[in-house]
Amino acid sequence: MNMKKTTVMLMVTLMAMGAKAQFYAQGGLNLANITNTNSGHTEKNHLLPTFNVGLMSRFGISSSFDLESGILFTGKGSKAETYFDNGENYVKTKFNPLYLEVPLNAVVKIPLNAKAKSNIFFHAGPYIAVGVGGKSTSDSRIIGLESSSSSTIKFSNDNPFTSQQDDAAYNKLKRFDFGANFGGGIDFGKVMLKANYGFGLAKINSTQSDNGANDKNKFRTLSISLGIPL
Repeated sequence: MNMKKTTVMLMVTLMAMGAKAQFYAQGGLNLANITNTNSGHTEKNHLLPTFNVGLMSRFGISSSFDLESGILFTGKGSKAETYFDNGENYVKTKFNPLYLEVPLNAVVKIPLNAKAKSNIFFHAGPYIAVGVGGKSTSDSRIIGLESSSSSTIKFSNDNPFTSQQDDAAYNKLKRFDFGANFGGGIDFGKVMLKANYGFGLAKINSTQSDNGANDKNKFRTLSISLGIPL
């Protein structure tokens, strides 16, 4: 509950900053994945194509530096494969959780012309996200019996700063995620091309004791997006 309130307050505060704020609609492709877990859990994982869409804002601080925030409806997840008994048994899962994400980026701009109407930019900063939906499908073979299933992803309210969760599965994830973004792009004035890499810092459903134990079982999301000023 506290993180929800923090997200809303941060969003309202940042959107209210300055009369020079420039809003733009953003949408694009996500190539989502997770880091491999320790032995006995996910052994292979592959990119999952999904999407991002939302409203972003820059606050017009200067021609060379700015702050950027907004709210994105964004997909994460992976195509994960787990094998047992030398590969004779397996669980293959495609899970696509959907989040509302609030980033806060520092933006450095390099003007491409004297009037600074177009520029190359680089950005970096933290994000927080809350899970709101998604689907998970699974194909398995256990002791020679094959099965398939599909389910709606359920989110728990476990503390995102720890990694303890009972009954962890790819259709039961932690509701809250946090991490860091970095990337860049080209702003042509009337349209913006943007690449971003989301580096998750919270374990999504691990039963390990803390997030800092290693970099396993965390979201990694490459986004390629188009921005159109409003």
